[in-house]
Amino acid sequence: MSNEQKTVRIEDINQQIEKLRKQAETAAIQITKHIEQRNQLNDLVKKSHQEIFDLKTERDSINEKVKLLKKQRDEIRAKATPIIDQINVRKEKIAEYKKKVPRERQQDLQQELEAIEWKIQTTSLDLQEEKRLIENVKELETLLSAYKKIDKQNAKIKELIVQKKVIEDEADVFHNELTDLAKKSQDLHTKMIEKVNAAKISRAQADGLHQAYVKTKEEILGMQVKIAELTGQLRGLKTALYEEEKIRRLESQQAYRERQNAYKEREKAVEEQQQVVKEKQQAIKEKLGAEAKEKLKKGEKLSWNEFQLALGDDPEEDSETKN
Repeated sequence: MSNEQKTVRIEDINQQIEKLRKQAETAAIQITKHIEQRNQLNDLVKKSHQEIFDLKTERDSINEKVKLLKKQRDEIRAKATPIIDQINVRKEKIAEYKKKVPRERQQDLQQELEAIEWKIQTTSLDLQEEKRLIENVKELETLLSAYKKIDKQNAKIKELIVQKKVIEDEADVFHNELTDLAKKSQDLHTKMIEKVNAAKISRAQADGLHQAYVKTKEEILGMQVKIAELTGQLRGLKTALYEEEKIRRLESQQAYRERQNAYKEREKAVEEQQQVVKEKQQAIKEKLGAEAKEKLKKGEKLSWNEFQLALGDDPEEDSETKN
């Protein structure tokens, strides 16, 4: 892979990492929301459980009262059973007495009896007539005795019915109270069931949010793993580029040093060559100076340069000085 390809790849990896980091940040915000909503629902479930417990406690307490009231009602109603039995017994007796009553109506017999008694008390009768009327009275009384027995039983039945009514009224007080309490218990039970169902829904929602939290957390972990992988690739590419750049710099530095060394060697060679030239020139000057001195001794004519050489001056240096 060329350096250009590596650079392009590094840019691509950086974009992937940035995208994954933004996704992870968004997911982290979502996790916070999931946790907050889950905790709110869990608090709601806890509150509901306490309310359910309170409703159940109140309902159970009322149910105990209902049981006690039923027991008291039934105990009171039980007191009416022997009274009802007595009423039934007396009704049976009445039925038996009715079989023995004469065909005449009780009212007619009573009126006839009263008329005879009034006649005996208010009319002067002979002995035989009085005796006959007294016999009639006895016969009428005998006939009316069955009706009197029925009346006696009816009167007793009325008394028993009054007693039974008192007992039933007392039992009704307990029954009405327990009926009201039973309705209240049922209302509490219904309310409790509604809260139980609502708590189940809240619990299911909380569980769903928790699962979403776990899933999102796993997704973030996957993103982090992917980021780590990409970061490793990025580090490897950068390291490779760095090493290649380092090698390039070292090669460049080496080439520079080699060029510098070559330049120094060339300068040294030039200096050495110049030194040789100088030495040769110096030798020539010395030779020419010696020749000029020899001419001077002989009295030969010298040029200006030869004259300077004979004096030990360098005509080229003087020329440069003048210039």
